[in-house]
Amino acid sequence: MAQAAAGPIGSVTQSVAARVRAAMRNVRFTVVLSLVLIAGSFAAASAIQMRLDRSHALAQAAQFDERRAREIAADLSATLDRYAALGAAFANATGAESAAALSEAGGPGLRNIAVLDADGQVVSELKTVPRGFPPLDPNMLARARATRIVAPSSDGRSLAILFPAGARIVAVQLDVAAILPQAGDALLATPEGAVRASGAQWTELPPAAALAVGGRDGVTRLVALASGDRLISLEPVAGWPLVAGASVAVGEALGAWYGTLPLYLFLILGPSLAGAGLAVVFVRGFERRARQAQATRTLRATDPADARLLIRLADAERRATEAERSKAEFIAHMSHELRTPLNAIIGFSEVIEQGVFGAAGHPKYVEYAHDINAAGRQLHAKIGDILDFADLESGRQLLTCAEVDAAAIARQAIGEFAGKAFSRRIRLTVSLPERAMVSADALGLKRILANLIANAMQFTPEGGAVRLQIRSEDEAVVLSLRDSGYGFGAQEAARAGAAFATFKRPGAVTGSGLGLAIAMTLARRMGGTITLGSGHGEGALAELRLPKAPA
Repeated sequence: MAQAAAGPIGSVTQSVAARVRAAMRNVRFTVVLSLVLIAGSFAAASAIQMRLDRSHALAQAAQFDERRAREIAADLSATLDRYAALGAAFANATGAESAAALSEAGGPGLRNIAVLDADGQVVSELKTVPRGFPPLDPNMLARARATRIVAPSSDGRSLAILFPAGARIVAVQLDVAAILPQAGDALLATPEGAVRASGAQWTELPPAAALAVGGRDGVTRLVALASGDRLISLEPVAGWPLVAGASVAVGEALGAWYGTLPLYLFLILGPSLAGAGLAVVFVRGFERRARQAQATRTLRATDPADARLLIRLADAERRATEAERSKAEFIAHMSHELRTPLNAIIGFSEVIEQGVFGAAGHPKYVEYAHDINAAGRQLHAKIGDILDFADLESGRQLLTCAEVDAAAIARQAIGEFAGKAFSRRIRLTVSLPERAMVSADALGLKRILANLIANAMQFTPEGGAVRLQIRSEDEAVVLSLRDSGYGFGAQEAARAGAAFATFKRPGAVTGSGLGLAIAMTLARRMGGTITLGSGHGEGALAELRLPKAPA
């Protein structure tokens, strides 16, 4: 049975070990696991240290509160004993002069002294008829006949200490603000937790259960209040049924600890980020060397003929890339070089044609100058198309897509061709909404529409029609341009849009074959498409789809 049980356990152990070895051979997994363990170790150490520092800060605040509570209790005990002696002296005094001396000795903290009989009735008073604490209830009166007690006043700003003096009871009424220390967070309570006086900083008093000491010498507690957690230290007042308290807000006690939190975050994140950066560098270097080693092993294992074929293919790919780059650079460079003399030729031909410096001398010269000007402008336009197409193919022409009104741009583009359409008796009609917001480059969209309208005008005979229409779909805006020209055949439609693709038409002068290619490239880079539909003799239909602008 033991061997039967050991067999499955051993196979599971071997399977787990094999998977662990396979995972450890994965460099990225090993690095990520190591980083997680490192970051976790730093985080755990920081969390433990944070808890220790917080406990230490609270312990220091508690020690300070306990010392203050003992000082307050000792001062109060001496103060109350002094006032009790004044009260006993008043109970035994016989003249007004003695009463005046006792009143002066009491200072600002003494409000009044009254002598009560065994039933609680006032026999004599130091200043005026006592207010605030009499009459005493029977339980308090019975306790005052036997021991010292503290009675609260109705106004909350004073308290009375009562103690027996023979068959009578002496009551000394004291001002709370004068007998409590200057710190506004001190308080006085009974051993059962009933508050008798509190400082000015107390906006919310703790419950009685939090202040009850139950006969113990000193207590420090963490009390949760609506205004915030507080540490309260309580110390009995010697000789009196009172407990003196000192308090501090937990937020104030932990102020320095909160200031160290950014250091803990740096301790956690600093090594983790540094380790991650170094790991990326090392992994990239390791993987690069691994790929090189793998390529070397592959080449060594490859048949020599196959290796030579792979080298030739790699060299051919490199040459093709360099040739494509060289072609784009050559076209862009030569287009710029050709434009400069063409501008001079066009300018000089206009000067000769218009006779700026006098008559040419023969009418044929004017005619030739006109032809030179027309040919130069046509060549200049073709070179411009070549340059634009080269820039688009190489990615040098930047497009910025934004929210634009396609209807406004379409009206502007149609307006630029209105004169040419009128001279060729071509009806140019539109069906446009008031607004059609799309996400596109404004100049790029205008160039697309200009190229499409120019193509439609070029291949539409006199007396024909060109119509531009805009309609909205679910997620796109469609600009449709239909003409009544010759249209495309099936084979021509497949080639339409390719660079330098031209189609012979009777009575029409073909261009460089780049207008439609530039339009399609611009549409594709703006996230749109151009589709063509047509048949011979039915006219051509070009539809530009652009994404709608986000609402």
